Amino acid sequence: MLSVVPMRAETSDRAEIVTQLTFGECYEVVGRDNNWLQLQLAADGYRGWIDFKQHTPVSAEYYKEWCGTRHARVLDLLQTVKVGEYNVPVGIGCYLPFYDGSSIRINEERMEFKGSASDSHAMSTQADLLRVAHYFMKAPYLWGGKSIFGIDCSGFTQLVFGICGYQLPRDAYQQVTYGEEVHFVAQAKPGDLAYFSNAEGKITHVGLVLEGQKIMHAHGEVRIDTLDHNGIYNADRKRYSHNLRIIKRIYL
Repeated sequence: MLSVVPMRAETSDRAEIVTQLTFGECYEVVGRDNNWLQLQLAADGYRGWIDFKQHTPVSAEYYKEWCGTRHARVLDLLQTVKVGEYNVPVGIGCYLPFYDGSSIRINEERMEFKGSASDSHAMSTQADLLRVAHYFMKAPYLWGGKSIFGIDCSGFTQLVFGICGYQLPRDAYQQVTYGEEVHFVAQAKPGDLAYFSNAEGKITHVGLVLEGQKIMHAHGEVRIDTLDHNGIYNADRKRYSHNLRIIKRIYL
């Protein structure tokens, strides 16, 4: 039970990090190669490899129960869960399985948690979404990252929506298939997702639309830039950084 574990594209510590496994998440082990386990995450179906030493087994009964439950998430930037005699750091967005207001449960063990937790049943407004998003401001960019200490563009949007109770897929090209298209930037509302493409037309970036034709996205850091019909304009560099492809609206 660790705060964050890298999931890699291949069975090597040098391999690309494709995403991260965060505290409280459940997964299936779908493959093994020597000291590496291939996982499939229960929440979004994403696959990657982890070092077997970072594996926490759970029972089949627990896994089934976990998958059938909507779990609270950590709402503080950084908190701890008391596991035995140790305090494990947990960041915003980490799962709190079977949270009862003071403790969580993993397998049959209850663990103390005294921080702030999201109630995804209640956090379903545009204001909630934007409030959660602003917690991530200045978080550094990390390819494959999914935590406050390193996050990529789609990890950012997935975590923000997840804390508010809506499960998005992991990557931007997968997320773009969700929601209803908004045809013009002028019609975009705070909380919409804007997607951006490369020269080949592939969706490679996503950000969260704010008031006043602004956008919050992970690019070097989680930051706010200007959005128009061309794309994202970075005032610091005085140039466009991303080309707009489409805007989608998701109803929580």
